[in-house]
Amino acid sequence: MKITFIGHGYVGLVTASVFADLGNTVWVIGHTKEKIENLKKGVIPIYEPGLEGIVKRNIKAKRILFTLDHKEAIPESSAVFIAVGTPPRENGEADLSSIFEVTKKLAPYLSGYTVVATKSTVPVGTNKKIKEIINQFKSQKADFDVASVPEFLREGQAISDTQSPDRVIIGTDSKKAEDLLIELHEPIGGKHILTTIETAEMIKYASNAFLATKISFANSIASLSEITGADGVGVLEAVGIDKRIGSSFLSPGAGFGGSCLPKDIKALLGIAKTSGYDFGLLKEVNKVNDQAIKGIVNKSKRLLDGNLENKTIAVLGLSFKPDTDDMRDAPSIVIINSLVKAGAKIKAYDPVAMKNAEKILKRITFSKDCYQAVEGADLLILLTEWNEFRQLDLVKIKKLMKKPNIVDGRNIYDPKKVKDLGFAYIGVGR
Repeated sequence: MKITFIGHGYVGLVTASVFADLGNTVWVIGHTKEKIENLKKGVIPIYEPGLEGIVKRNIKAKRILFTLDHKEAIPESSAVFIAVGTPPRENGEADLSSIFEVTKKLAPYLSGYTVVATKSTVPVGTNKKIKEIINQFKSQKADFDVASVPEFLREGQAISDTQSPDRVIIGTDSKKAEDLLIELHEPIGGKHILTTIETAEMIKYASNAFLATKISFANSIASLSEITGADGVGVLEAVGIDKRIGSSFLSPGAGFGGSCLPKDIKALLGIAKTSGYDFGLLKEVNKVNDQAIKGIVNKSKRLLDGNLENKTIAVLGLSFKPDTDDMRDAPSIVIINSLVKAGAKIKAYDPVAMKNAEKILKRITFSKDCYQAVEGADLLILLTEWNEFRQLDLVKIKKLMKKPNIVDGRNIYDPKKVKDLGFAYIGVGR
Protein backbone atom coordinates (compact mmCIF):
# COMPACT_ATOMS: atom_id res chain seq x y z
CA MET A 1 0.00 0.00 0.00
CA LYS A 2 1.17 3.56 -0.67
CA ILE A 3 0.75 5.84 2.34
CA THR A 4 1.98 9.25 3.50
CA PHE A 5 2.97 10.66 6.87
CA ILE A 6 3.00 14.40 7.48
CA GLY A 7 5.52 15.02 10.26
CA HIS A 8 8.82 13.32 11.05
CA GLY A 9 9.02 13.53 14.84
CA TYR A 10 8.90 10.54 17.18
CA VAL A 11 5.44 9.48 16.05
CA GLY A 12 5.65 10.21 12.33
CA LEU A 13 9.15 8.93 11.62
CA VAL A 14 8.93 5.80 13.77
CA THR A 15 5.50 4.75 12.49
CA ALA A 16 6.41 5.52 8.87
CA SER A 17 9.60 3.46 9.20
CA VAL A 18 7.78 0.46 10.66
CA PHE A 19 5.12 0.52 7.92
CA ALA A 20 7.87 0.78 5.29
CA ASP A 21 9.63 -2.18 6.90
CA LEU A 22 6.41 -4.16 6.44
CA GLY A 23 6.65 -3.66 2.67
CA ASN A 24 4.57 -0.54 2.10
CA THR A 25 5.75 2.46 0.08
CA VAL A 26 5.79 5.32 2.56
CA TRP A 27 6.25 9.03 1.92
CA VAL A 28 7.22 11.34 4.77
CA ILE A 29 6.48 15.04 4.29
CA GLY A 30 8.40 17.66 6.26
CA HIS A 31 8.61 21.44 6.14
CA THR A 32 12.34 22.01 6.78
CA LYS A 33 14.64 21.49 3.80
CA GLU A 34 17.72 20.71 5.90
CA LYS A 35 15.96 17.99 7.91
CA ILE A 36 14.48 16.39 4.81
CA GLU A 37 17.84 16.36 3.04
CA ASN A 38 19.43 14.78 6.11
CA LEU A 39 16.68 12.16 6.31
CA LYS A 40 17.28 11.24 2.69
CA LYS A 41 20.85 10.42 3.75
CA GLY A 42 19.68 8.45 6.79
CA VAL A 43 20.59 11.17 9.28
CA ILE A 44 17.99 10.93 12.06
CA PRO A 45 16.95 14.14 13.91
CA ILE A 46 15.98 12.28 17.10
CA TYR A 47 17.56 9.63 19.30
CA GLU A 48 15.58 6.41 19.32
CA PRO A 49 17.23 2.99 19.70
CA GLY A 50 17.02 0.96 16.49
CA LEU A 51 15.43 3.68 14.38
CA GLU A 52 18.47 4.64 12.31
CA GLY A 53 18.96 1.07 11.11
CA ILE A 54 15.35 0.69 10.01
CA VAL A 55 15.36 4.04 8.20
CA LYS A 56 18.59 3.32 6.33
CA ARG A 57 17.41 -0.17 5.36
CA ASN A 58 14.19 1.16 3.89
CA ILE A 59 15.87 4.10 2.16
CA LYS A 60 18.08 1.57 0.40
CA ALA A 61 15.02 -0.50 -0.54
CA LYS A 62 13.26 2.70 -1.75
CA ARG A 63 10.29 1.95 0.49
CA ILE A 64 10.60 5.15 2.55
CA LEU A 65 10.84 8.48 0.74
CA PHE A 66 11.24 11.99 2.13
CA THR A 67 9.96 15.17 0.54
CA LEU A 68 8.82 18.75 1.06
CA ASP A 69 6.37 18.48 -1.83
CA HIS A 70 2.77 17.47 -1.05
CA LYS A 71 2.07 17.01 -4.76
CA GLU A 72 4.80 14.36 -4.95
CA ALA A 73 3.49 12.26 -2.06
CA ILE A 74 -0.25 12.60 -1.57
CA PRO A 75 -2.14 11.93 -4.86
CA GLU A 76 -1.25 8.22 -5.08
CA SER A 77 -1.53 7.48 -1.33
CA SER A 78 -4.38 5.39 0.00
CA ALA A 79 -3.96 6.88 3.47
CA VAL A 80 -2.47 10.13 4.73
CA PHE A 81 -1.50 10.25 8.40
CA ILE A 82 -1.24 13.58 10.20
CA ALA A 83 1.52 13.31 12.82
CA VAL A 84 2.44 16.87 13.79
CA GLY A 85 2.79 18.35 17.26
CA THR A 86 -0.06 19.64 19.42
CA PRO A 87 1.82 21.57 22.15
CA PRO A 88 -0.07 23.28 24.97
CA ARG A 89 -1.14 26.90 24.72
CA GLU A 90 -0.64 29.23 27.70
CA ASN A 91 -4.09 28.22 28.99
CA GLY A 92 -3.18 24.52 28.75
CA GLU A 93 -5.41 23.72 25.80
CA ALA A 94 -3.87 21.92 22.81
CA ASP A 95 -2.53 24.17 20.08
CA LEU A 96 -4.10 22.76 16.91
CA SER A 97 -2.71 25.36 14.50
CA SER A 98 -0.23 22.90 12.93
CA ILE A 99 -2.98 20.30 12.51
CA PHE A 100 -5.24 22.68 10.62
CA GLU A 101 -2.36 24.17 8.63
CA VAL A 102 -1.22 20.81 7.23
CA THR A 103 -4.85 19.84 6.57
CA LYS A 104 -5.25 22.90 4.33
CA LYS A 105 -2.02 22.03 2.52
CA LEU A 106 -2.85 18.36 1.90
CA ALA A 107 -6.49 18.80 0.85
CA PRO A 108 -5.92 20.13 -2.71
CA TYR A 109 -3.71 17.12 -3.59
CA LEU A 110 -6.15 14.39 -2.60
CA SER A 111 -6.99 12.23 -5.59
CA GLY A 112 -9.40 9.32 -5.91
CA TYR A 113 -10.29 7.86 -2.51
CA THR A 114 -8.07 8.59 0.53
CA VAL A 115 -8.33 8.05 4.26
CA VAL A 116 -7.00 11.04 6.19
CA ALA A 117 -6.09 9.69 9.62
CA THR A 118 -4.90 11.67 12.62
CA LYS A 119 -2.03 10.18 14.62
CA SER A 120 -1.52 13.36 16.64
CA THR A 121 -3.16 13.62 20.05
CA VAL A 122 -6.13 15.94 19.56
CA PRO A 123 -9.21 16.97 21.57
CA VAL A 124 -12.63 15.53 20.82
CA GLY A 125 -14.13 17.23 17.79
CA THR A 126 -10.83 17.95 16.00
CA ASN A 127 -11.33 15.38 13.25
CA LYS A 128 -14.74 16.84 12.47
CA LYS A 129 -13.01 20.18 11.93
CA ILE A 130 -10.40 18.44 9.74
CA LYS A 131 -13.22 17.04 7.61
CA GLU A 132 -14.71 20.52 7.21
CA ILE A 133 -11.37 21.99 6.14
CA ILE A 134 -10.74 19.21 3.59
CA ASN A 135 -14.20 19.68 2.09
CA GLN A 136 -13.42 23.38 1.75
CA PHE A 137 -10.06 22.96 -0.02
CA LYS A 138 -10.20 19.64 -1.92
CA SER A 139 -11.04 19.20 -5.58
CA GLN A 140 -14.59 18.12 -6.43
CA LYS A 141 -13.38 14.78 -7.78
CA ALA A 142 -11.54 13.76 -4.61
CA ASP A 143 -13.28 11.35 -2.22
CA PHE A 144 -12.12 10.89 1.36
CA ASP A 145 -12.96 9.82 4.89
CA VAL A 146 -11.36 10.90 8.16
CA ALA A 147 -10.24 8.69 11.03
CA SER A 148 -8.55 8.92 14.41
CA VAL A 149 -5.74 6.40 14.91
CA PRO A 150 -3.93 7.55 18.07
CA GLU A 151 -0.43 6.33 18.91
CA PHE A 152 0.74 4.83 22.19
CA LEU A 153 4.47 4.52 21.66
CA ARG A 154 6.98 5.17 24.43
CA GLU A 155 10.15 7.04 23.63
CA GLY A 156 13.03 4.62 24.03
CA GLN A 157 10.78 1.66 23.14
CA ALA A 158 9.05 3.26 20.17
CA ILE A 159 10.00 0.62 17.58
CA SER A 160 8.74 -2.35 19.57
CA ASP A 161 5.65 -0.43 20.70
CA THR A 162 4.78 0.30 17.07
CA GLN A 163 5.49 -3.24 15.86
CA SER A 164 3.74 -4.98 18.77
CA PRO A 165 1.29 -2.61 20.46
CA ASP A 166 -1.17 -3.60 23.17
CA ARG A 167 -3.96 -2.24 20.99
CA VAL A 168 -4.61 -0.46 17.71
CA ILE A 169 -7.38 2.11 17.94
CA ILE A 170 -9.29 2.81 14.72
CA GLY A 171 -11.94 5.46 15.07
CA THR A 172 -14.02 6.31 12.02
CA ASP A 173 -17.62 6.62 10.88
CA SER A 174 -16.87 4.99 7.53
CA LYS A 175 -16.82 1.22 6.92
CA LYS A 176 -14.66 1.78 3.83
CA ALA A 177 -12.05 3.67 5.85
CA GLU A 178 -12.21 1.11 8.62
CA ASP A 179 -11.56 -1.77 6.20
CA LEU A 180 -8.58 0.03 4.64
CA LEU A 181 -7.02 0.77 8.03
CA ILE A 182 -7.60 -2.79 9.23
CA GLU A 183 -5.81 -4.09 6.12
CA LEU A 184 -2.89 -1.70 6.69
CA HIS A 185 -2.55 -2.73 10.34
CA GLU A 186 -3.08 -6.46 9.74
CA PRO A 187 0.64 -7.38 10.15
CA ILE A 188 0.81 -5.46 13.42
CA GLY A 189 -0.04 -7.23 16.67
CA GLY A 190 -2.31 -6.11 19.46
CA LYS A 191 -6.06 -5.99 19.86
CA HIS A 192 -7.80 -3.97 17.16
CA ILE A 193 -10.44 -1.70 18.69
CA LEU A 194 -12.95 -0.33 16.21
CA THR A 195 -14.85 2.66 17.48
CA THR A 196 -16.13 6.15 16.73
CA ILE A 197 -13.90 9.10 16.00
CA GLU A 198 -14.85 10.87 19.25
CA THR A 199 -14.13 7.80 21.36
CA ALA A 200 -10.75 7.28 19.69
CA GLU A 201 -9.84 10.92 20.32
CA MET A 202 -10.67 10.55 24.02
CA ILE A 203 -8.91 7.18 24.50
CA LYS A 204 -5.41 8.64 24.14
CA TYR A 205 -6.05 11.39 26.69
CA ALA A 206 -7.66 8.94 29.11
CA SER A 207 -4.72 6.53 28.84
CA ASN A 208 -2.07 9.17 29.53
CA ALA A 209 -4.10 10.75 32.31
CA PHE A 210 -4.39 7.39 34.06
CA LEU A 211 -0.66 6.69 33.74
CA ALA A 212 0.10 10.11 35.21
CA THR A 213 -2.35 9.40 38.02
CA LYS A 214 -0.52 6.16 38.89
CA ILE A 215 2.80 8.01 39.05
CA SER A 216 1.40 10.76 41.28
CA PHE A 217 -0.28 8.16 43.50
CA ALA A 218 3.08 6.40 43.87
CA ASN A 219 4.75 9.69 44.80
CA SER A 220 2.00 10.49 47.31
CA ILE A 221 2.47 7.11 49.02
CA ALA A 222 6.23 7.70 48.96
CA SER A 223 5.85 11.09 50.67
CA LEU A 224 3.54 9.69 53.33
CA SER A 225 5.87 6.73 53.89
CA GLU A 226 8.83 9.05 54.47
CA ILE A 227 6.85 10.87 57.17
CA THR A 228 5.50 7.74 58.89
CA GLY A 229 8.66 5.64 58.65
CA ALA A 230 7.20 3.07 56.23
CA ASP A 231 9.14 1.76 53.23
CA GLY A 232 7.27 3.39 50.38
CA VAL A 233 9.06 1.34 47.73
CA GLY A 234 8.11 -1.88 49.52
CA VAL A 235 4.53 -0.71 49.91
CA LEU A 236 4.16 0.02 46.20
CA GLU A 237 5.85 -3.21 45.16
CA ALA A 238 3.28 -5.13 47.21
CA VAL A 239 0.42 -3.04 45.82
CA GLY A 240 1.60 -3.62 42.24
CA ILE A 241 1.46 -7.41 42.64
CA ASP A 242 -2.33 -7.11 42.69
CA LYS A 243 -3.39 -8.04 39.14
CA ARG A 244 -6.15 -5.44 39.26
CA ILE A 245 -3.53 -2.72 39.72
CA GLY A 246 -0.22 -3.82 38.20
CA SER A 247 3.28 -2.53 38.90
CA SER A 248 3.78 -0.47 35.73
CA PHE A 249 4.08 3.28 36.40
CA LEU A 250 3.82 2.64 40.13
CA SER A 251 7.38 3.61 41.04
CA PRO A 252 8.04 6.79 43.04
CA GLY A 253 10.63 9.23 41.78
CA ALA A 254 11.42 12.74 40.65
CA GLY A 255 8.11 13.20 38.85
CA PHE A 256 6.99 12.71 35.26
CA GLY A 257 7.83 14.84 32.24
CA GLY A 258 8.23 14.44 28.51
CA SER A 259 6.23 15.38 25.46
CA CYS A 260 3.03 13.53 26.35
CA LEU A 261 1.89 13.29 29.96
CA PRO A 262 2.26 16.96 31.00
CA LYS A 263 0.69 18.41 27.85
CA ASP A 264 -2.07 15.81 27.62
CA ILE A 265 -3.11 16.41 31.22
CA LYS A 266 -3.30 20.14 30.52
CA ALA A 267 -5.26 19.50 27.35
CA LEU A 268 -7.71 17.14 29.08
CA LEU A 269 -8.22 19.71 31.83
CA GLY A 270 -8.92 22.22 29.06
CA ILE A 271 -11.46 19.86 27.48
CA ALA A 272 -13.09 19.37 30.88
CA LYS A 273 -13.27 23.10 31.53
CA THR A 274 -14.82 23.79 28.12
CA SER A 275 -17.32 21.01 28.75
CA GLY A 276 -18.26 22.36 32.18
CA TYR A 277 -16.73 19.48 34.16
CA ASP A 278 -14.46 20.09 37.15
CA PHE A 279 -11.78 17.39 36.79
CA GLY A 280 -10.48 17.82 40.35
CA LEU A 281 -8.64 14.49 40.40
CA LEU A 282 -6.45 15.49 37.46
CA LYS A 283 -5.69 18.87 39.02
CA GLU A 284 -4.31 17.04 42.05
CA VAL A 285 -2.24 14.75 39.81
CA ASN A 286 -0.48 17.84 38.47
CA LYS A 287 -0.08 19.29 41.95
CA VAL A 288 1.49 16.10 43.30
CA ASN A 289 3.87 15.94 40.34
CA ASP A 290 5.03 19.49 41.00
CA GLN A 291 5.62 18.52 44.63
CA ALA A 292 7.62 15.44 43.60
CA ILE A 293 9.91 17.53 41.40
CA LYS A 294 10.38 20.20 44.09
CA GLY A 295 10.95 17.42 46.61
CA ILE A 296 14.31 16.59 45.01
CA VAL A 297 15.46 20.16 45.68
CA ASN A 298 14.26 19.93 49.29
CA LYS A 299 16.12 16.64 49.79
CA SER A 300 19.26 18.27 48.41
CA LYS A 301 18.96 21.10 50.90
CA ARG A 302 18.55 18.61 53.73
CA LEU A 303 21.81 16.86 52.90
CA LEU A 304 23.62 20.19 52.60
CA ASP A 305 22.27 21.61 55.87
CA GLY A 306 19.86 23.93 54.11
CA ASN A 307 22.52 25.96 52.30
CA LEU A 308 23.16 25.53 48.58
CA GLU A 309 25.19 28.73 48.13
CA ASN A 310 28.44 27.97 46.26
CA LYS A 311 27.89 24.22 46.65
CA THR A 312 28.94 22.06 43.69
CA ILE A 313 26.22 19.60 42.70
CA ALA A 314 26.65 16.82 40.17
CA VAL A 315 23.51 15.87 38.23
CA LEU A 316 23.40 12.54 36.40
CA GLY A 317 20.62 12.28 33.82
CA LEU A 318 18.90 15.18 32.08
CA SER A 319 16.38 13.64 29.66
CA PHE A 320 12.90 13.04 31.07
CA LYS A 321 13.46 9.28 30.85
CA PRO A 322 16.23 6.91 29.73
CA ASP A 323 16.82 5.88 26.10
CA THR A 324 15.81 9.26 24.69
CA ASP A 325 17.36 12.68 24.15
CA ASP A 326 14.00 14.39 24.75
CA MET A 327 14.21 17.33 27.15
CA ARG A 328 10.61 18.47 26.79
CA ASP A 329 9.18 19.15 30.27
CA ALA A 330 12.00 17.12 31.82
CA PRO A 331 12.00 17.36 35.65
CA SER A 332 15.73 18.12 35.46
CA ILE A 333 14.96 21.57 34.05
CA VAL A 334 12.92 22.71 37.05
CA ILE A 335 15.27 21.03 39.53
CA ILE A 336 18.49 22.44 38.05
CA ASN A 337 17.06 25.94 37.65
CA SER A 338 15.93 25.87 41.29
CA LEU A 339 19.37 24.74 42.45
CA VAL A 340 21.10 27.45 40.40
CA LYS A 341 18.72 30.08 41.74
CA ALA A 342 19.68 28.98 45.26
CA GLY A 343 23.35 29.60 44.45
CA ALA A 344 24.55 26.10 43.56
CA LYS A 345 27.09 25.32 40.84
CA ILE A 346 25.89 22.47 38.60
CA LYS A 347 28.01 19.91 36.75
CA ALA A 348 25.81 17.65 34.62
CA TYR A 349 26.11 14.57 32.47
CA ASP A 350 23.66 12.64 30.27
CA PRO A 351 24.58 9.92 27.74
CA VAL A 352 22.62 11.43 24.82
CA ALA A 353 20.59 14.50 25.87
CA MET A 354 23.31 17.09 26.50
CA LYS A 355 23.09 18.61 23.02
CA ASN A 356 19.40 19.34 23.56
CA ALA A 357 19.99 20.32 27.19
CA GLU A 358 22.56 22.94 26.17
CA LYS A 359 19.78 24.83 24.38
CA ILE A 360 17.75 25.04 27.60
CA LEU A 361 20.15 25.03 30.55
CA LYS A 362 22.55 27.94 30.18
CA ARG A 363 24.22 28.38 33.57
CA ILE A 364 25.66 24.92 34.15
CA THR A 365 28.78 22.94 33.22
CA PHE A 366 28.39 19.86 31.03
CA SER A 367 30.77 16.97 31.73
CA LYS A 368 32.19 14.31 29.42
CA ASP A 369 31.24 11.44 31.75
CA CYS A 370 29.88 10.59 35.20
CA TYR A 371 33.23 10.73 36.94
CA GLN A 372 34.12 14.17 35.63
CA ALA A 373 30.71 15.39 36.79
CA VAL A 374 31.15 14.20 40.38
CA GLU A 375 34.71 15.45 40.81
CA GLY A 376 34.78 17.97 43.67
CA ALA A 377 31.00 17.76 44.17
CA ASP A 378 29.28 18.31 47.52
CA LEU A 379 26.27 16.32 46.33
CA LEU A 380 25.30 13.87 43.59
CA ILE A 381 21.71 13.88 42.32
CA LEU A 382 20.51 11.08 40.04
CA LEU A 383 17.53 12.17 37.91
CA THR A 384 17.34 9.71 34.98
CA GLU A 385 17.72 5.95 35.38
CA TRP A 386 20.08 5.29 32.49
CA ASN A 387 21.48 1.75 32.68
CA GLU A 388 25.06 3.02 32.74
CA PHE A 389 24.36 4.72 36.08
CA ARG A 390 23.24 1.53 37.81
CA GLN A 391 26.65 -0.01 38.35
CA LEU A 392 28.98 2.95 38.69
CA ASP A 393 32.16 2.56 40.71
CA LEU A 394 30.79 4.16 43.88
CA VAL A 395 34.10 3.74 45.70
CA LYS A 396 35.76 5.81 42.98
CA ILE A 397 32.91 8.32 43.07
CA LYS A 398 33.27 8.78 46.83
CA LYS A 399 36.98 9.52 46.43
CA LEU A 400 36.28 12.06 43.69
CA MET A 401 33.54 13.88 45.58
CA LYS A 402 34.24 16.63 48.08
CA LYS A 403 31.41 15.32 50.29
CA PRO A 404 29.76 11.88 49.87
CA ASN A 405 26.09 12.87 49.56
CA ILE A 406 23.58 11.24 47.19
CA VAL A 407 19.97 12.10 46.34
CA ASP A 408 18.68 9.13 44.38
CA GLY A 409 15.72 10.52 42.46
CA ARG A 410 14.93 7.18 40.81
CA ASN A 411 15.74 4.71 43.63
CA ILE A 412 18.25 2.76 41.54
CA TYR A 413 20.72 2.19 44.38
CA ASP A 414 20.47 -0.10 47.39
CA PRO A 415 20.34 2.30 50.37
CA LYS A 416 22.15 -0.08 52.73
CA LYS A 417 25.04 -0.74 50.34
CA VAL A 418 25.45 2.95 49.58
CA LYS A 419 25.38 3.91 53.26
CA ASP A 420 27.83 1.13 54.10
CA LEU A 421 30.26 2.77 51.65
CA GLY A 422 30.04 5.95 53.72
CA PHE A 423 27.54 8.00 51.71
CA ALA A 424 24.75 10.07 53.18
CA TYR A 425 21.81 8.86 51.10
CA ILE A 426 18.23 9.97 50.47
CA GLY A 427 15.92 8.19 48.04
CA VAL A 428 12.22 8.65 47.33
CA GLY A 429 9.81 7.00 49.75
CA ARG A 430 12.61 5.24 51.62
